[in-house]
Parts: sequence; C-alpha cells; structure tokens
Amino acid sequence: MGTVAGEIWHLLKERGELSISGVVTEINASQSTAYMGLGWLAREDNLEFAKKSRGVFVRLK
Repeated sequence: MGTVAGEIWHLLKERGELSISGVVTEINASQSTAYMGLGWLAREDNLEFAKKSRGVFVRLK
C-alpha cells in the first residue's frame, strides 16, 4: 500500500490538483487500491480535498 501511496504522491507533486477519478485513472493500481492509497495519504495529513462542480479534487498540502 505504501508503494501506491508513493505513486499517488509523486503524481500529485508532478501534476498538481487532480480529480479523484483522475488519480485512479493515472496510477497503475485497481480502483480499491488507489482509494486505499489516497486514504493512507489523507491519514498522514498530506492531502487537501476540494468539492467542485465537476467532482472532488485532491492536491498535496
């Protein structure tokens, strides 16, 4: 799980804010594993979430 969280962290560092569905699409993991990776980063207080008209977006703090 740490590997997926790291992949998500690097993706967000490189690309900036992305929709949650965009994160899931971009990383090489299943949807449930991607959600667990996002949860890991959120628990570590590394993410900020923003609800927008087009969905929920995430970025690094």
